[in-house]
Amino acid sequence: MLVLLIFGQHGLNLWLGYLNHKACERVTHTLVVEREGQHLLNAVIDKERSTLEGYQQEQFVFNNSLNHLYQLLKDDPSQLKQLDRIKYLYNQWQSELSQEKVANSPRSHSGEEIALFDALRTQIDNLIVYEEKLLSDRKNFLSNLYQINIFINFFSSVAILLLASFNIQVLHRRAKVPLHKLTQVSKLWRKGEMEVQTGYSYPDEVGELAEVLDAMTSEINQRQISIKERNQHLEDLICALSHDLRSPLLATRNTLDAMLRGAFGPVNDTWREVFEEYHQANTDLLKLVEALVDVSRYEAGCGIQLNYEPLNWEQIFVKVIAQIKATSKPELAFIYRISQSLPTIYGDELEIRRVLQNLLENAVRVSDANKEIVLEVATLKEEQVQVCVRDQGLGIAPEEKERLFHRFIQGRTRRGKSGLGLYLCRQIVEAHGGSIGVESSLGEGSTFWFTLPVHTDEARFQDESKLRRSTDVRECRTEHCEDFAGR
Repeated sequence: MLVLLIFGQHGLNLWLGYLNHKACERVTHTLVVEREGQHLLNAVIDKERSTLEGYQQEQFVFNNSLNHLYQLLKDDPSQLKQLDRIKYLYNQWQSELSQEKVANSPRSHSGEEIALFDALRTQIDNLIVYEEKLLSDRKNFLSNLYQINIFINFFSSVAILLLASFNIQVLHRRAKVPLHKLTQVSKLWRKGEMEVQTGYSYPDEVGELAEVLDAMTSEINQRQISIKERNQHLEDLICALSHDLRSPLLATRNTLDAMLRGAFGPVNDTWREVFEEYHQANTDLLKLVEALVDVSRYEAGCGIQLNYEPLNWEQIFVKVIAQIKATSKPELAFIYRISQSLPTIYGDELEIRRVLQNLLENAVRVSDANKEIVLEVATLKEEQVQVCVRDQGLGIAPEEKERLFHRFIQGRTRRGKSGLGLYLCRQIVEAHGGSIGVESSLGEGSTFWFTLPVHTDEARFQDESKLRRSTDVRECRTEHCEDFAGR
């Protein structure tokens, strides 16, 4: 509509411009006719007053103006008849004057000459009056065209503004508003809230896009629900198997310990070697089961209550290094560095030691003999501390970094036993409000790091109180898991 109105305005302006041009030509034509009529009248008057010497000159002026009027009024039959009448009267009047000139009579006007002169003058005056009236009408028509042009431009301008405003409102309602809503909903989808729908329905392209996106999110939401249910069943199964396996494994380990101590009689070297292998396999299975139980509890968010206390980093490093040295065969150099003026960090010391132990075991596994492994803790951005474990192994490929901290994932150069160690480390660190990551390049070693936030005593007690308030609700998951394991 807006485009049609703009084209219509331009078309009317062109048409009015054409009419205005024609009206101006007619006004000009009328002015020329009126001027020639005045010349004609002046020539008659001057001829009537002229002497013998000016007679020929005035006759030439009259004939010239009359011929010009014939040219100008050739398309107007009524005016041409009036010109013929003027020409006839002029010839009659000229004939009377010629007779007087030939007779050399004194300059006196006869009655017939006066009558012809008056009739001729009246005809010319009528011609001039008619042209003046015609000029007035054409000027009025030109003025009306000008007013019509102003009215059309004003009306079309107002209509264009109204239609433009209407178009802007339509665009705002049908484009900006739904696109803004789609953007907001997309941000919620990015956060994982796939159950949110756009709720926009309109028979246009944006409405069709919204319907397609709503259908996609519904399918994705259903798939997520199915995946969550399947994961829930898997977690329940793992929890049940872990509890069912833990008791017989503990009983088997106790029996193997007693046999190795000779409680059932002397054991020769051959059987002792066999029993030690069984004992090591049993220990590895117990660690796997305990890791599965801890992972399940951390994932449920209800299995482990963190015991916050000020962390003594030197004591933690010494204990962890001692544990690793007791179980590692190669001679490795363990170095730890603690920055000066560290803020007080509250956390569960046993869980933080488990994280460091896992990271150190991985570092030992990829390090050659006589290589250094460095532990370091330093302040990071005044709001948290960063703990690093740096080795001199083969490094990690870039495509493996993001996957290392997921369940059952192992790096090609860091083959472990279950693929749960780093995932459990992530669960523990995130439960403390921190983050974990790795920086590595192939052939240049790796640096595993995790951060812990700096909490005040008040914030720490608030965290503990929140955890205590939510424990009663969360214990349902653990009780369900234990009941399932018992069954």
